[in-house]
Amino acid sequence: MDEQHRNQKNKYSIIVPTYNERLNISLILYLIFKHLSDVDFEVIVVDDGSPDGTQEVVKQLQQVYGEDRILLRARPRKMGLGTAYIHGMKHASGNFVVIMDADLSHHPKYLPGFIRKQLETGGDIVTGTRYVKGGGVHGWNLMRKLTSRGANVLAQTLLWPGVSDLTGSFRLYRKSALEDIISCCVSKGYVFQMEMIVRASRKGYHIEEVPITFVDRVYGSSKLGGSEIVEYLKGLVYLLMTT
Repeated sequence: MDEQHRNQKNKYSIIVPTYNERLNISLILYLIFKHLSDVDFEVIVVDDGSPDGTQEVVKQLQQVYGEDRILLRARPRKMGLGTAYIHGMKHASGNFVVIMDADLSHHPKYLPGFIRKQLETGGDIVTGTRYVKGGGVHGWNLMRKLTSRGANVLAQTLLWPGVSDLTGSFRLYRKSALEDIISCCVSKGYVFQMEMIVRASRKGYHIEEVPITFVDRVYGSSKLGGSEIVEYLKGLVYLLMTT
């Protein structure tokens, strides 16, 4: 293979932040390896000091898949999602970065579609969306669906980002774009994903969408409550004033 062709070959660094995901991590990693069998990738698990033994499970999986394919980059305690991505990126050797949840709400079967869409369009970001034909949510009650949809419509109306799913966190980024965008973001938690995509849109990055079905977490408890909704509304006002 000539040098030029080798340089065109993409590598994907998949960053998976974890906290108490012992029951999910082995399945999510198995599915990633299953669905990306012909792709050059690494998985970077950023664990925030899980007390449930998540790191021990990851270490066992490293013996199976190799420490070059699964990188465990732990932190001492819960330190937030945005900093988990920044931490993971420091160790990423790929030119593209995927961010996804460990709780199986993001199915790895969609990853080949993300990669294909990026290759076809040359996009800087491919985001999974629940709100176009072919996308959806499984396992949410009507109240949760309405809250999520309402939050999304409110953000669409006020911010006009040109993206149908602002709060989704299943995305493929060109690494250079992610480094640029994340350095501008100040939000925490639930609002962070929205700030990322709004700033990307404002900066003129090429964003593509792929329909996904979001499945409510398989094991463990959901992290969205009343306080997150308040944070979301505060974040919306902040983005309205600063972007």
